[in-house]
Amino acid sequence: MKLRTWLWLANAISIACIIFLLTAFYRYMLLSMEQFLWLTAATIGAGAASALLHFVLVRPLEASVKRLGEGAGRIAAGDLKARVPQTGLKEFKQLAEQFNHMGSSLEESFRQIRAAESAQRELVANMAHDLRTPLASVQSYAEALEDGVIQDEETFRNYLSTIRSETVRLGELIQDIFELSTLDAGRRGTGAERLSIAEDVLVELLVRFTMPMEAKSLQLKVKLPEQPLRIRIAPQHLERILQNLLENAVRHSPRHGLIMIEAEQTGELDGYMVKFTVSDEGEGIADEEKERVFDRFYRSDRSRSREGGGAGLGLSIAKRMVEQYGGQIGVRDNGLQGSAFWFTVCPDSDRLTACE
Repeated sequence: MKLRTWLWLANAISIACIIFLLTAFYRYMLLSMEQFLWLTAATIGAGAASALLHFVLVRPLEASVKRLGEGAGRIAAGDLKARVPQTGLKEFKQLAEQFNHMGSSLEESFRQIRAAESAQRELVANMAHDLRTPLASVQSYAEALEDGVIQDEETFRNYLSTIRSETVRLGELIQDIFELSTLDAGRRGTGAERLSIAEDVLVELLVRFTMPMEAKSLQLKVKLPEQPLRIRIAPQHLERILQNLLENAVRHSPRHGLIMIEAEQTGELDGYMVKFTVSDEGEGIADEEKERVFDRFYRSDRSRSREGGGAGLGLSIAKRMVEQYGGQIGVRDNGLQGSAFWFTVCPDSDRLTACE
């Protein structure tokens, strides 16, 4: 039954009750005939006026409810852009505003879900491609060795070396994917509450890059404050972040180029942080790509082979690690040439920091 019908029925019942009481008063001689007629006429007139007023006032209420119902129906049918006008009484304006806010929230949620599904499909496709390449190499070289087509010892050793390097690459890719999934789950792993000393981490890390840097005749400069930097991050995680950024710098640096690692204390009392910067003299990054370079499997140079360009996970892993420790990460131009990747982490200090 409609709201208007309910109101008219309530109005009719009220008039009937009043007339019944007037009739009872007249019967027991409490009212004269003239008084009874006047009061009955007044009751009927008041009831008619009340019915007319209900009719006038209920129409905008019905219209508002109808608009909300139509909007809800459109959203239920899949039209997440459905909105209702904020008209009518104050309460219905507030209800329409809340309805529109709900619609905007649903639209944003579904947009994020679609983006996540698209990213997941892209992730699976990229994983399949990156895993298939080393597997195909291992299979082809292993089959060649198995068939006995290789006779000389040097070629035989080269094939074994290729198989070994491809398996190492495959293991590193699987480890990167596992580590990224761990970061997605919000787990920092063991040692999350330990402190790192930047100097110690760099000493252990730079030894690994001796051969890659010598192969390209690269120079390395490290600039650190005089006082030791104690940082609120597990040593293995700080090392992994710096390793990923340094690998990226070595990969993109030209021969005889310069790579610089800097660390400094930044901010005032209410925003005290430690900022690391890894700079190179490579080809640089276009402005429109500076945000996307931290996406999974993204490569700024699409023509670069996957063998020479990495899997595209290093910067994404570095970003997730930095953010889980309350820091920020980004990239900027390095003066006239190259790029400078930077990130901030919380220091071990009694002073207030941006992480707190």
